[in-house]
Amino acid sequence: MTVGAAIGASALVAPSLTRRMASFVYEGLLLFGIGLIPGAIGALFVALTGHQHPLQSDTALRVITFVIYAIYFSWFWSARGQTLPMQTWHIRVVTSDGHALSQPRALLRFIASCAWFAPATVIAAANHWTRWQGLAAVGVGVVTYALLSFLQPQRQFWHDMLCGTRLIDSRATAAGHNPAP
Repeated sequence: MTVGAAIGASALVAPSLTRRMASFVYEGLLLFGIGLIPGAIGALFVALTGHQHPLQSDTALRVITFVIYAIYFSWFWSARGQTLPMQTWHIRVVTSDGHALSQPRALLRFIASCAWFAPATVIAAANHWTRWQGLAAVGVGVVTYALLSFLQPQRQFWHDMLCGTRLIDSRATAAGHNPAP
């Protein structure tokens, strides 16, 4: 079956929350490494020239990192339907009817998935919390957001509902049956 082919309705089984969160943690480890790239390039620029470029400000580095993450996710989700952590945990992202994601839909899903972090980050910034308090708020927000999937009948995350996408167990699509969680 090709990635672009529609998947049968019986194979659209959501992976367990435990597997999705394990993939989430693995993804975080990879993103940490990817997020170091703009800083390393900036440090190399300073080392070679002795001058700091305006694009080395905290805000600029955050925007550049956000763009790199957007490219990473939208490319993998549209080209393969899964990132390396998703592949490891046998999770694939497809449209609600089982087709591969287009690049615009993958980018929309990336932007919508910022709902995992955005509310807690905004609240922490508005209240001038310390970094540790902000990190704790983000942790509580992530756990709360993950648990909200239990309110959705198909156990999908809210950003997937918004974007018309869903996470499925890729073992079910390969074998044509519903695997155990």
